[in-house]
Amino acid sequence: MQQFPYRTAMVTGASSGIGEGFARRLAQGGVDLVLVARRADLLKQLADELESQHHVRVEVMALDLTEERHLTEAEERLADPERPVELLVNNAGSSGSGEFARLSAEREVHTVTLNAVVPLRLSHACLPGMIERGAGGIVNVSSLVAVLPKPRSATYAASKAFLSSLSESISMEVARYGVHVTTVHTGLTRSGFHAAAGVPQDTLPDIKWLTPDDVARAGLEAVAAGRPSTVPGLAYRIRLPLMRAMPRSLVRIIMRRVHKA
Repeated sequence: MQQFPYRTAMVTGASSGIGEGFARRLAQGGVDLVLVARRADLLKQLADELESQHHVRVEVMALDLTEERHLTEAEERLADPERPVELLVNNAGSSGSGEFARLSAEREVHTVTLNAVVPLRLSHACLPGMIERGAGGIVNVSSLVAVLPKPRSATYAASKAFLSSLSESISMEVARYGVHVTTVHTGLTRSGFHAAAGVPQDTLPDIKWLTPDDVARAGLEAVAAGRPSTVPGLAYRIRLPLMRAMPRSLVRIIMRRVHKA
């Protein structure tokens, strides 16, 4: 985190897991923070710790970004010219587990909203100011499943495919203004995400898992360097181009076996 180019950052989904990992990394680098999540108690506890240990300013916004008034509040904070946010980390996410036809439509729409619509709107809120200032960054936390079919998590995979595509396209649009947009394609990460989504442990591949700090370090290094994408972990960096190059019929066979579909 030496000479990190951004002095202020908003991190969504910051109360635990990957979002907390980003918050800790940024605070270690002397970056002032705006932490966003639903759980006010956990946010306040983290904010107090980071302010004490790293002498940074930490603003807490206890928001449910799937609620319109809360999302609007976050957009307004990002667009405030008097308090510019130089880096946005779109990390908040959601998933369900089960066959699509048997899941609640309301829950699936919630997943699309949080994984795709929320980062779209927050990015749209902060980009005009970043472009005007000639500097800024956005990190979008996506997933390797953005390039894969994913039985029992179909909506999650589709929402991450949207996010990855949107992120790459915006990156190409804004780079000439000095603004960097980076997609982080994560593999399996020990963050509590799968348990919260109700994903059975026996449906997850038995391979090396990442830590939240692995993901945060890779994402922050990439956006600071102006790279449009990054894949944390050597094993996953090898897998991604292989998965993209495989015939789709073979990909489907592998994913059926992996997820016992």
